Amino acid sequence: MTAKPRILLIDDDASHAEIAGESLERAGHDVTLAHSGNEGLSKFRDAEFDVVLTDLRLPDTDGMEILKRIKATDADTEVIIITGYGSVEKAVEALHHGAYSFLEKPLNRDALRNTVAKALDRRQLSIANRELHKLVNEKFGYEGIVGNSPAMQQVFNRLKQVAPTDARVLITGENGTGKELVARAIHFNGKRREGPLVAVNCGALSGGVLDSELFGHVKGAFTGAVKDHIGKFEAADGGTLFLDEVGEMPLETQVKLLRVIENKEVTPVGSNDARRIDVRIVSATNKVLQDRVATGEFREDLFFRLKVVEIHLPALRERQGDIPLLAQGFLNEFAKQYDKQVKGMDHAALNGLIAHEWPGNVRELRNTIEEMVVLAQGEILTSQDLPANLQTEAPIRAMSINTEGNQPSGLVGMTMDQVEREVIRNTLKANEGNRERTAKMLGIGERTLYRKLKEYGLN
Repeated sequence: MTAKPRILLIDDDASHAEIAGESLERAGHDVTLAHSGNEGLSKFRDAEFDVVLTDLRLPDTDGMEILKRIKATDADTEVIIITGYGSVEKAVEALHHGAYSFLEKPLNRDALRNTVAKALDRRQLSIANRELHKLVNEKFGYEGIVGNSPAMQQVFNRLKQVAPTDARVLITGENGTGKELVARAIHFNGKRREGPLVAVNCGALSGGVLDSELFGHVKGAFTGAVKDHIGKFEAADGGTLFLDEVGEMPLETQVKLLRVIENKEVTPVGSNDARRIDVRIVSATNKVLQDRVATGEFREDLFFRLKVVEIHLPALRERQGDIPLLAQGFLNEFAKQYDKQVKGMDHAALNGLIAHEWPGNVRELRNTIEEMVVLAQGEILTSQDLPANLQTEAPIRAMSINTEGNQPSGLVGMTMDQVEREVIRNTLKANEGNRERTAKMLGIGERTLYRKLKEYGLN
């Protein structure tokens, strides 16, 4: 059974109120009538309403005062001002004080229903976006890492345990999952936070160049070495060295790295003088290093030295419930960066994001939201703002979160409402019926979730 939106109609013209109320009830709304301002405010205090329609002129007060009191009590309640001839200027003033819109008497049935429907949509988006904004700003993780899914909570718990130590950490996961962010989180939440964080991409440099970058070289060590060069290890002394794509490191460099770890000293290329260093090593890879060990491409002893603690970052498809949270965070970031008045996205756009597999993971999602914000024409992103490939993907494939390790299941041929119902049902199941955790995972408010459960007949 679908939960009916609750409407409060305040109008001292009883016959006019009855007609308007009956029209809204036929549109599927639960309507409460009040014939004075004080009566309306009393009923508003006693119950929760989604939209309030109030006459601008009432015998005991005016609609402007009612608007101010309602907004002070619940900013999410949308207020529509009803005005007679000659009061339009006053109604426009009400818009500047937070009214959603105004309607002139006598009320047109279609205009009334359409305005109320749009006000309800805005209220729902306002609540959802506020909840998302709240979640984005809460510290689910460190240093900009966002997520509230069970998989990410495991990551955060491990981060809290390992960050204060000097243990070497191996971060694994697909490209675009945020491995460098995790490395930064480990550094800036550890005791070396005042020291330098130095990063080097081991897959972007050839063996000889990588040796020079890591360990440094002295003048004359090779052709072109016209002066001494301090390597990344020395530059990171007292701090953290982040070895990105460590699985691509040549075997010859692996031998030297192992020696540095064991002896805690580096010898620059072309020199015989070892230099003591005090560096924490955090490494990352998108490869399965055990497989590379088996094929002889990676040293087993180095693997175990680097992997004192492993932190695995799940792919975005494995934490579908974080997509609304991530999307809103990126939307806020790019709206500010590009000075765009974009405040949120509707359910169709969000469902389009959820239906995509995101092979590029969080990085791809971030780039997608940036494109949508840059090209946006309105305040609310819609399905028409999605990139062409997300609009034309067929059949639609949505991901459902389940209890078998968050594995995806195809929801082929379903409508978006059916997809949403399935996502809510499986998320609720994964959380053993806990509505608070389910709402947070989905990035919506508990009241919104409660309405969805009623709407889709989910208990």
